[in-house]
Amino acid sequence: MSRMTQFLGDTPLRVFFRLLILSFIVGLGLAALNIHPFELYDWLQRVALRIYDMGFEAFERAFGYLILGAMIVIPVFLLMRVFKVGRGN
Repeated sequence: MSRMTQFLGDTPLRVFFRLLILSFIVGLGLAALNIHPFELYDWLQRVALRIYDMGFEAFERAFGYLILGAMIVIPVFLLMRVFKVGRGN
């Protein structure tokens, strides 16, 4: 078992798809509950607009739910993995 697989708890591709689906579901749930971390989202939007203004292509709001959910899911996932590694098996 590679170190990456051991750290993530599964193969990187499977973890990626799990996080993708979970991020979308959490984003939908937070949006349905009208819970939005507006400041962070607005900051991300301003950064994306600055990058777009510099001549790069930017993603539209089609990934809004994904981004919103990922802001919650990814840090929680990483904290859980770090604490699990610190505990040992």
